[in-house]
Amino acid sequence: MNPLWTLLPPLAVIPFIIFFGEKRKNLRELSIVIAGIVLLLLNNNIYTSLMNGVSSRSGEIDMMAGLTLALSAEPIGNLFALLASFLWIITTIYSIGYMRGHHEKNQTRFYACFAIAIAAVMAAAYADNLLTLFVAYEVITLSTYPLVTHAGTEAARRGGKIYLITLMSTSIALFMPAIIWTWVVTGTTTFTVGGILSPDSLSPLAMGVLLSLFVLGIAKAAIMPFHRWLPAAMVAPTPVSSLLHAVAVVKTGVFALLKIATYTFGIDTLATVGATDWLLGLAAFTVLSSSLVAFSKTNLKARLAYSTISQLSYIIAAALLASSVAITGGAMHIVMHGFAKITLFFCAGAIMVAAHKTEITELDGLGRTMPLTMVAFTIGALGIIGLPPASGVWSKLLIAQGTLQNGQVWLIAVLMLSTLLNIGYLLEIPLRAFFRPVRPQGSSDGHHDDHVGEPVDIAGTPSFKSAGWHEAPAPSLWAMMMTASVVILLFFYPAPLVELLDLVAWR
Repeated sequence: MNPLWTLLPPLAVIPFIIFFGEKRKNLRELSIVIAGIVLLLLNNNIYTSLMNGVSSRSGEIDMMAGLTLALSAEPIGNLFALLASFLWIITTIYSIGYMRGHHEKNQTRFYACFAIAIAAVMAAAYADNLLTLFVAYEVITLSTYPLVTHAGTEAARRGGKIYLITLMSTSIALFMPAIIWTWVVTGTTTFTVGGILSPDSLSPLAMGVLLSLFVLGIAKAAIMPFHRWLPAAMVAPTPVSSLLHAVAVVKTGVFALLKIATYTFGIDTLATVGATDWLLGLAAFTVLSSSLVAFSKTNLKARLAYSTISQLSYIIAAALLASSVAITGGAMHIVMHGFAKITLFFCAGAIMVAAHKTEITELDGLGRTMPLTMVAFTIGALGIIGLPPASGVWSKLLIAQGTLQNGQVWLIAVLMLSTLLNIGYLLEIPLRAFFRPVRPQGSSDGHHDDHVGEPVDIAGTPSFKSAGWHEAPAPSLWAMMMTASVVILLFFYPAPLVELLDLVAWR
């Protein structure tokens, strides 16, 4: 099936979102869910075709001298597209409970921008070449900027400014020159099995500089020092944080690096690039330092943001290891981390809406009134840590195996230490919630939403109440339980992901 069709559902639903608007909210959100289901079915059709040995490609728009805009279906892209399309449905359902329960303004604009971002994600997932990937990358940045600044506060505008400047400046100053350089050297930007660069294409020094431009220029992957935009963007509503961390933005960054490593450099060529050593060191530094920073954060969303920065560098390291096993693990980690991290952010939003709490120190005893939310949080935390019965264990094991194959024993020590840090800063939260006594009424620091310290008034929020429980609105609760269930399911049944990635021709 032509991958161009996957752009149609998110783009076609935008007029319906605008037409139904705020007066017909149910129809507005129903149309989005229907579009999401159609998109998921289209991506599943592409999955079935790939499993049957049938690949597909769209027509192309010729820009100039070998530069074209085109889409093509391949396994890593299809995996990313399936993740994004499934989570679009779940995030929309979650947003119904969150946005209404929190009385958010400009909900129609939120959903419209979200749809544009998903269309751009599909274009990035099925990009046939570097130019198409770059255009989709920029559209994602521009379409998510209004979501980051959704609250309209000074803090939101400041966070949005950091977000936009960091992503646009690095892509124009580093990512774009890397693409142009590759085009000048090879005469093409098309993703090709085995890569379009060979060890003879450039000198070892020049090849290292080119690789560094790609790694540092794709700031959505949040490698240090180009990571500040991610914590700054946490001023956005929780559904936007979920979009940034699990559905679109950061996953586009690490996906792009995996695709460039596999289809632009190729594993054999990448193994000869000396710059991989210092870039692996930078990724390892990002893994550990961001984990240590996470420990220092008492705001729940801020801690989760730095956790994301750490986990993204697992995938960056996997791409740089020049090992088919490691890159398979990196591609799987996009999915495993996606479901686990979106579960954690869903829980953070549910806690804020139903319990009016955003600080970790306020969560003592919360498991008695929000047990379902905290069970889901525990499952998501286990997924990030990589402990059974959560799915993250498989992707981390594959990355570790690739590390050993590459002879980078020191990186194994980094990954092990990172896992211990993950345990420390993530499991503290459910342990507080389930095993500490309930904090006395009025002992918290005040009720705050995730719009950086602004007072929240959510009186009358429709929450799930039963036997003393006070859970989040039912759609939000259902969404987090669904994603938590997938974290468990993928532990016991990872076969579809493995089978799809087995189709990748590494050389």
